[in-house]
Amino acid sequence: MTDRKVLRVLAGETISPPPIWLMRQAGRYLPEYRETRLKAGSFLDLCYTPEYAVEVTLQPIRRYAFDAAILFSDILVIPDALKRGVRFEEGRGPLMEPIDADGIAALTPEGVIDHLAPVFETVRRLRAELPAETTLLGFCGAPWTVATYMIAGHGTPDQAPARLFAYREPAAFARLLDLLADISADYLCAQIEAGADAVQIFDSWAGVLGEAEFEAFAARPVRRIVDQVRARHPQARIIAFAKGAGALLEGYRKRTDADAIGLDWSVPLSFAKRLQEEGPVQGNLDPMRVVAGGKALDEGIDAILDVLGNGPLIFNLGHGITPQADPAHVTQLVERVRGRT
Repeated sequence: MTDRKVLRVLAGETISPPPIWLMRQAGRYLPEYRETRLKAGSFLDLCYTPEYAVEVTLQPIRRYAFDAAILFSDILVIPDALKRGVRFEEGRGPLMEPIDADGIAALTPEGVIDHLAPVFETVRRLRAELPAETTLLGFCGAPWTVATYMIAGHGTPDQAPARLFAYREPAAFARLLDLLADISADYLCAQIEAGADAVQIFDSWAGVLGEAEFEAFAARPVRRIVDQVRARHPQARIIAFAKGAGALLEGYRKRTDADAIGLDWSVPLSFAKRLQEEGPVQGNLDPMRVVAGGKALDEGIDAILDVLGNGPLIFNLGHGITPQADPAHVTQLVERVRGRT
C-alpha cells in the first residue's frame, strides 16, 4: 500500500505535521459544489448519482490536497432505504415519515443494501480516481443519531421525541437500534469491499444523552457495528465520533473498540491529551474559527498542535465545516497545519 498517512495514524503512529481532512469538506462553502448541486436536482439525487457524488468528493481534494477524501453521501440514506420517505427541504433540513412501535416491528432489512448500490459504485470510482496517497473514508450514522430522525421525522434541538420514546417503548427502541446497527455494519462492510480504506461512525446527537443512556443507546450499538465489521474485515480501521459526549468519552474507545475517537471543539485539550494516551484522536478545531479566519484561526490551530501534535493525531474540525466558511480560510488552515514541524 502507498503512504496513506491517515491509515498510519489510525494504526497508532505519530506523524508531524499530522494528516488533515475536514468533516463536510465537500459542501456548500465551495462554489463548485453549489454548481454541481444545481445540476443534480435533489440532494438525494446528488448522493445516489455516482457521477455527481464522485465529483463533489474530489472537489476539495483538488483544491486542498487533503490527506483523506470522505465519501459524499448522507447518514439518512439508511432510513431512505428503509422506505421512510426521506426528503430534504431548503430551510427545514431532512424530513421523513415519523415511525412508531408498530412501524418499527414492521421494518425489515430486505432490499436495503441493494437500494444503496449507487453508493458502493461511487466508492469504487473514487478509489480509482483518487491520488494513491489519499485515504478514502466511508461512513455511516450511528444508530442513536439515525433513530432520532426516524422517530421525530425531523431534527430537533434536544431529541426529546426519541428520548421519550426510548423510555416509553424500550423494547421497540432496542429493536430499532439493533436493526440499524446490523444494517449499518453491512453498509460499512460493503463500502470497505468497494475500496474504502477506513470508516467513520457519526453519532452527531450523542451529547443529549445521560450516562446510562449514552452507554445503552450510543456506545453499545456502535460496538455492535464494530464487532460485525471486524468479524468480516479484521484489519478494518474505524473512527467513532460521539459529538458532545464530553466526560463520557472516557473509556469510549475501549467500549466501542474503535481505532480512533473524534473530538468536538468543546473537549478541553487537557482531556483530549489524556484520551490520546490511549490511542489516536481526531479533531477538534471550532468550525467558527474557520469562518473567522486570521488570528483566531491560527491560534486555534496552534493550540491543538501544541497539545496533541506529539501523539497520534488526525487534524480535523470538531464538527462539519459551515456554509459561510471562506475557501481562502481553509487554505490558511491547511498551510498552517502543514507548516508546522
